[in-house]
Amino acid sequence: MNIGIIGFGNMGQAIAQGLLKTRAVQPFSIRASARHQDKLRSSCARLGVTLGTNQEVARDSDFIILAVKPWQVEEVLAEIGEHIRSKPVMSVASGIPFDKLSALLPGGRCLCCIPNTPVAVGRGIIICEEKHSFTPQDMEAFTALFERVALILFLDDNQLSAASTIAGCGPAFAAMFLEALGDAGVKHGVKRDVAYRIAARMMEGTAALHLETNQHPGQMKDSVCSPGGTTIRGVSALEENGFRHAVISAVDAVKKT
Repeated sequence: MNIGIIGFGNMGQAIAQGLLKTRAVQPFSIRASARHQDKLRSSCARLGVTLGTNQEVARDSDFIILAVKPWQVEEVLAEIGEHIRSKPVMSVASGIPFDKLSALLPGGRCLCCIPNTPVAVGRGIIICEEKHSFTPQDMEAFTALFERVALILFLDDNQLSAASTIAGCGPAFAAMFLEALGDAGVKHGVKRDVAYRIAARMMEGTAALHLETNQHPGQMKDSVCSPGGTTIRGVSALEENGFRHAVISAVDAVKKT
C-alpha cells in the first residue's frame, strides 16, 4: 500500500519517521508533497521517500494523510479532491473536525486525528474523533499502520479538545520539565548531557510503569516518599511553588485559544 503524506512539515515528517522506524512500511511506499520544494527535497532525501506535487501524491497513493496547516486545508482539497474522493483520508489538521472536513470533501472517506510528535519514535498517541466515514477496510488499514507507532484512542466530541491538548501540547510541557531537571543536575555538578539522560530515562520509566501497572499516579508518588524522607521534601517544594496548578493552567490556556 502506498502512503501519501500531503504536507511534510514537522508532523508529516514525524509520521513518516515512525512508520519507517517501526517498519510498518518501506521508504518506497511513502510519497510526500509540500509547499516549499527545497525543504521537501531535503526531507525526502533524508528519509528515502518519494517526493511529488500534491496532485501526484494524491493520484499515486492508496492511503492519504492530510498534514497541511489548518488554513491550507480548503485550498489543498480543492486542488486534489478528484484524486482522493475514493480513498481513505486521515486528516491531522487541528481545528478541522469531521463535519467540516466532510463538507469540504463531499462523498469522501475521512477520519480526523490529532497525533503527537513521539509518533516519530513509535511512542506516540493518536486521538481520533469517533465520528468518521471510513469503511471497515479503511479502519483495518489505519489500525494496522498506526498501532505500531501510537496508542490510538477514539473519543467523542466533548473530550477531544482536552485530550488533544494533553497529547499534543504535553510533549512541550514534558520537555520543559526534562530541561528543568537537567538544569538542576548541572547546578549540583552533573554534566548536562548526563543529567538529561538520567531525567529522560526516569520520565520514560515512570510512564512505562504506569502504563504497565495502571497504578494511580498518587500511589506511585507515595511509594517513593518515605516519612520524613528526602523525596517528600522535594514534593512539598513543588506544591509550594504551584506545580500542579501551573500544569492545569497550561492546559486551560490552550483550551481558551
